Amino acid sequence: MNNTRFATAVHIMTLLAGSPQDWLTSEWMAGSININPVIVRKELSVLREAGLIVSRQGKEGGTQLARKAEEISISEIYLAVKNTEVLGKKNNNPNPACPVGTEINEHLKTLFSETDQLVLNFLGNKSLKAFCDQFR
Repeated sequence: MNNTRFATAVHIMTLLAGSPQDWLTSEWMAGSININPVIVRKELSVLREAGLIVSRQGKEGGTQLARKAEEISISEIYLAVKNTEVLGKKNNNPNPACPVGTEINEHLKTLFSETDQLVLNFLGNKSLKAFCDQFR
């Protein structure tokens, strides 16, 4: 993934799980993460699209979890923000005249897929609530 999207999304979800009755604003969450509220709003839209959160607009607006924290797995958060395989991207233009270059991407595809599945299985066994319990 090579970026902070997953860390930001988990931070957001942890904040929401810690205040399940409150409607938290993107500005408030951005203060905890120490980033621009625009970045928080971008990730909120992705998490909303994945069905992990609900939001409402207006003076009393904000965001809450769509389900209880114990019903949300860390793998769901990962999948919502994942934009590449864990190990990165394939080589764009390997030399087709090279015995390795002609086959490398097919073998990398398998390696990447298997590694991604290991990560999903590992994160799927962890609930957002279990992650949040570390902070108490």
